Amino acid sequence: MRLRHKPWADDFLAENDQVVVQYPFDYKSKWQEAFQRKQPLHVEIGSGKGQFIAGMGKQHPDINFIGIERVKSVIVGAVKKVLDAGPENVRMVNENARDLRDMFAENEVDHLYLNFSDPWPKTRHEKRRLTYHTFLEQYKDILKPGGVITLKTDNKKLFEYSLISFSKFGMEVEEVELDLHQSGDPWNVETEYEEKFAAKGQPIYRCRVTFV
Repeated sequence: MRLRHKPWADDFLAENDQVVVQYPFDYKSKWQEAFQRKQPLHVEIGSGKGQFIAGMGKQHPDINFIGIERVKSVIVGAVKKVLDAGPENVRMVNENARDLRDMFAENEVDHLYLNFSDPWPKTRHEKRRLTYHTFLEQYKDILKPGGVITLKTDNKKLFEYSLISFSKFGMEVEEVELDLHQSGDPWNVETEYEEKFAAKGQPIYRCRVTFV
């Protein structure tokens, strides 16, 4: 689906700097300064339209959340959702997360979320998958010891690939859900994609993993 250009996006993001971090690379090693309180730091890579990050911020006021979304015409919707939901513990970043080590210091992050990431199904695009080993190396560097990665997807092949990738990297799988919505997790915050696919009866896969 082609994304519609929003000529007002730059002004909107600049005007809402209480939520949007304008110079995120300057915050490396000092992200707690971007928030009102020093709390555990959770990061979502690819926040889309923001339903998850806004909902998590509201549900968990004792955690600081950062949502990273590279597409400007998409992140404006996420910022609106955060503003409407009202949590003061959510910040949004409009950047491409090619190397998170440029943005976060070693052991700075407590939890990473990979929600409905692009599966890049063709073999020649394997290196672009967010669970490819070069990305896992980044995650290991920025996560604190015992830090967690939570992956949610509707794509069974990506899920299976990711579990193998985690295992090869020597990670410990703490949880595997093959049909998340049947498990009845009362704390699950849905993304827009998740709502759409679950309504069609598509199983939602989730796992939580840590570095050993």
